[in-house]
Amino acid sequence: MPPAADPAPPAQAGATAEPSLAWSPPSPEPEAWTRVALETLSPRVDGGRFPVARAQGERVEVVAGVVVDGHEKVAAVLEWAYDGHADAAGGAVQTAPMRLRYNDEYVADFACTELGAYRYRVRAWLDTFGTWQDQFRRRVEGGAGRAELESELLDGAALLDARNEGGALDGVIKRFKGGEVEAALEPEVLRLAAEHDPAVGAVESDWLGVRVDPEWARFAAWYEFFPRSAADPGPDGEPVHGTLDDAAERLPLIAERGFDVVYLPPISPIGETFRKGKDNAPTAEPGEVGSPWAVGGADGGHKSVLAELGGLDAFRRFVKKAEALDLKVALDIAFQTSPDHPYVTEHPEWFRHRPDGTIRYAENPPKKYQDIYPIDFESDDWRALWAELRSVFEFWIGEGVRVFRVDNPHTKPLAFWEWCLGTLRHEHPDLVFLAEAFTKPKTMYGLAKRGFNNSYTYFTWRTTKEELVEYGRELFQTDVAEVYRPNVWPNTPDILTDELRDGGRPAHTARLVLAATFSSAYGVYGPPFEHVDGRQHPDREEYLDSEKYEVRTWDWNDASSLQPLMKRINRIRRENPALQHMRNVRFHETDNAHLLAFSKQAPFQVEDRGDAPAPDAGGAGDGATPPPDNLILTVVNLDYRDAQAGWVTLDLEALGLPADRPFRVRDLLGGQSFTWQGAANFVELRPHEQPAHIFRVETLE
Repeated sequence: MPPAADPAPPAQAGATAEPSLAWSPPSPEPEAWTRVALETLSPRVDGGRFPVARAQGERVEVVAGVVVDGHEKVAAVLEWAYDGHADAAGGAVQTAPMRLRYNDEYVADFACTELGAYRYRVRAWLDTFGTWQDQFRRRVEGGAGRAELESELLDGAALLDARNEGGALDGVIKRFKGGEVEAALEPEVLRLAAEHDPAVGAVESDWLGVRVDPEWARFAAWYEFFPRSAADPGPDGEPVHGTLDDAAERLPLIAERGFDVVYLPPISPIGETFRKGKDNAPTAEPGEVGSPWAVGGADGGHKSVLAELGGLDAFRRFVKKAEALDLKVALDIAFQTSPDHPYVTEHPEWFRHRPDGTIRYAENPPKKYQDIYPIDFESDDWRALWAELRSVFEFWIGEGVRVFRVDNPHTKPLAFWEWCLGTLRHEHPDLVFLAEAFTKPKTMYGLAKRGFNNSYTYFTWRTTKEELVEYGRELFQTDVAEVYRPNVWPNTPDILTDELRDGGRPAHTARLVLAATFSSAYGVYGPPFEHVDGRQHPDREEYLDSEKYEVRTWDWNDASSLQPLMKRINRIRRENPALQHMRNVRFHETDNAHLLAFSKQAPFQVEDRGDAPAPDAGGAGDGATPPPDNLILTVVNLDYRDAQAGWVTLDLEALGLPADRPFRVRDLLGGQSFTWQGAANFVELRPHEQPAHIFRVETLE
């Protein structure tokens, strides 16, 4: 559906609704009815209110619960069509028969090969001929006499005659009437009957939607850094304010480490009024750089680039170099302003005011943020405001940006995001939006429903085995996974957890392995993480000497840092299709509370697409062969002080592994190989040597 030229009005508060009744009057006698009922259908998000989310190349498996009274057979089909986007025409409706999986559950799937929108529905009806053929076969197997079978063949001929439009079934009907028992049992007869079935009394679901995002919405490694900290230090060793050209010089190193997305905090001019000083001091000293999230100054607002970073031309050079390295540039969009933003003087009506006429700054009592003005989305001039904010995205899209990290989207109306992201994606279906929303889970999931195709998560604070298993099952094994894509981060500029503070290098290593294998989309606030900076602010769960308020300097070629580990982990992710998906996580039992074990197996659709990287077979010539699916087992020691050992128990049948023969697990991190046999196998992990295994499981000839 084409987007509206202007945003739709927000829902009116205080509307009077009809009172709900605890009972309803009897249903009137139906004008028409059918014996078939479509009881359940999945996937379906909020009853079909929102589309399910898939990445390009993924499949949608549709499961329908279809019932009928008695023992007759049911026919069900899945119908789907590509609806396209602004630059692509939709496609014709395609159909596939649904197979009975068990009881009354029917299943079929289709591939989402194009970006944009798809729709699908299920139709079901009484399979009269299939029922007749099944009963006829049982009569034959039960030894029915010739006369009985010939009589039944006449009934079958009558069923075929009713659907014999154009004479396509003339030959089959003639054989039935001639008493050919074998003809009635042929699979080809059932196929022809189904092909010409008029589907009398069919029931059908409503059309349901699918939003198909680019592959990097599902599989990507993000690297965040501040471009103003990208320069080499000065002659005296003091930090020098870097430019986007300095930042571009770091891109080859980031690409070499295997990252896919390079993410920059806001690059717009920074306000002077009430500018924050180092360590979030209420007042900045002369020359202090302030917070990039205090957007806007004398040089412009959200559509400008800070002069100290080199201006818009430097950003264009940065994007061009990133593209040459196959890196996507993600830009931070924060819909708030400094007191110096042009919006403040040009559109004061877009902000809330105190009784004395001054604009309200941001507050979270008792905390005050005088350097930031929140935007009033309920302003009387909200239509113009919303259109202007959407144009901020459009401006940066025009500069080559396709990935956005949105700051605090949960503090803006859901209605705005549904309209804004929907209209943008209609024109540009390859956009990816990451929601920085650490808030109530239903709000986080609500943002995903309205267009955010990645989201930060509470992984950062899930530290025990029990917490990680419970959270993983919620994210990957419930209906949440139909629309919500977790992008997991062990740290951010706002968050340095106690675990990283106290756990040192073992904790940083283990959390990196967890993030990169737990979800196929993950990110890291790079420089302090790779240098194991555990200096936490004494009053806040964030870094001391935070880059949010000052320029830092880093060693970008530090071989003693975690940079080599990042490169190795990202290479493992690229070489193993199992790690490129989210919803394939399977947790395994361990007898030690400090050991977490989970596996991922490459879905069949990865092989069907034919464009996924093949797994590195490893021991060619040593008797090892990869299993039918690429299978990865991650085991992590969650104790960052002491060695932990225990037994990992695998579900061999679910993994397709032999119960009576040995198999090999090859550690892609440490290079060791072990021969295992049976469900329970022993592991030991020493945190200061290697706190985690990433095993590739290989069957043996």
